[in-house]
Amino acid sequence: MLEIKVTKTTTPKAKPDENNLGFGTHYTDHMFRMDYTEGQGWHSPRIEPYQPISLDPAAMVFHYAQESFEGMKAYRTAEGQVQLFRPEKNAERLQSTHERLCIPTIPVEDFVQAVKALVDVDCDWVPSAPGTSLYLRPFTIATEPHLGVKPSATYEFIVIASPSGAYYAEGLDPVKIYVEDEYVRATPGGTGFIKCGGNYAASLAGQMKAHDLGYSQVLWLDGVKRKYVEEVGSMNCFFKIDGVIRTAPTVGTVLPGITRMSCIELLRDWGYTVDCDTRLSIQEVMDAAHAGKLEEVFGTGTAAVVSPVGKLYYEGDEVTVNDGNIGEVTQRLYDTLTGIQWGVLPDEKGWIVKV
Repeated sequence: MLEIKVTKTTTPKAKPDENNLGFGTHYTDHMFRMDYTEGQGWHSPRIEPYQPISLDPAAMVFHYAQESFEGMKAYRTAEGQVQLFRPEKNAERLQSTHERLCIPTIPVEDFVQAVKALVDVDCDWVPSAPGTSLYLRPFTIATEPHLGVKPSATYEFIVIASPSGAYYAEGLDPVKIYVEDEYVRATPGGTGFIKCGGNYAASLAGQMKAHDLGYSQVLWLDGVKRKYVEEVGSMNCFFKIDGVIRTAPTVGTVLPGITRMSCIELLRDWGYTVDCDTRLSIQEVMDAAHAGKLEEVFGTGTAAVVSPVGKLYYEGDEVTVNDGNIGEVTQRLYDTLTGIQWGVLPDEKGWIVKV
């Protein structure tokens, strides 16, 4: 167990309006920090006032992008209890990211303890307005000042927190998706299955192109054949075709989302056939849409939870999904997941960790 030193701020911030939070724009009073030194391991866990980070200009994170991050939330129930949703899964995924990027791993129990400790110190920042939560951003950066391509000898693990509202300004309204066939997000053997900033930086060109054309997000195709559907921006993507629910397999180019795995479990509990092992081509999706068999499309992720898709655009062809309305399965998944997260529905799966 970590022995976390806590230093509280002497100048607490004013809390933002819970009904006008936006997403990722406000930050709490404190942050968690822990250092890694080669030969010593992870050490000096602490919570201190939220503040700028001082780094040498030669810090390796700036030059060789050796860094990782996670995204998760803390929720306040109607009774005032603060709770997390499957934090151990975020810890396990961070370990996978660290292994791929040659960063020393953090034990699952230490990660969960760090997150819980910060949320406990800043528990007054967990909002209670409907649809709000405290978004948590754990991340690791390489801090050794060295110009040379190698694993860093020092790192810092940090957790910050941001009270947030809905990820999409349009809320649960179906979004318009642009299928990207010029740029690629990930290729086999690369870093598509982990959460690192480089993946997101490389996706910006496609994202900007989609926005310029009036679309909210990008649906990425595989990087080899530009044929099979993979992810939607910051979300995994599901397609309900002729009664069967399909999503891209996590075989090295798709992020294994925690909301994704939770949706698959729920859907199978409800008796749906879920195929998450067979690749699905974009042509199959478009053909199903034109044949009236594309019943629902939705994205899943921590930030948006479940986001319905109303339109898909691919190579000059735009199709409307479910008449632009939220599908029955999409709505049920959203209601169930958020119900569990906010304590409205019972946690029959053992997914909730109380702070």
